[in-house]
Amino acid sequence: MVLRHALNGKFQALFGNALWSEYQDLLGRPVWSEGTSANERQQVLAALARQGRWVTVYYGWRPNLPDEADNHLIELALAGGAHAIVTHNLRDLRGGDLHLGKLRVLTPPQCLEEWK
Repeated sequence: MVLRHALNGKFQALFGNALWSEYQDLLGRPVWSEGTSANERQQVLAALARQGRWVTVYYGWRPNLPDEADNHLIELALAGGAHAIVTHNLRDLRGGDLHLGKLRVLTPPQCLEEWK
C-alpha cells in the first residue's frame, strides 16, 4: 500500500544513487515468484522514478548507524527534507548515534496509519 501511495503521488519517494542501486539489485534477485516478470518489476521501478524525486547528497553523516550500509538512507532523508524513512528495518535505522531532528523511522503500517 505504501508503494501504491507513492505511485499515485500521495507520498513522494526520494532516490539517491545508493538507494537506486539497491532497488535495481533487489529486483534482479531470483527471489520473485512467477507472479511478476522482470520486465513488469522494471516498469514499476520506472513508474516510481517518475513520481519520486532524485536527491543529491552533498553532506555525509557518518559514522552514525551500526550497519554502515544503511547510513546512505539517513543522508538521503536529511538531504531531501524527508518527514520519515519507511522501512521494516527499525532495529538498524533507529540505532544511530546522532540526533536527527524531526526525522522519524516508521514501519509501513505505522506510515499508513499516520498519513491516511
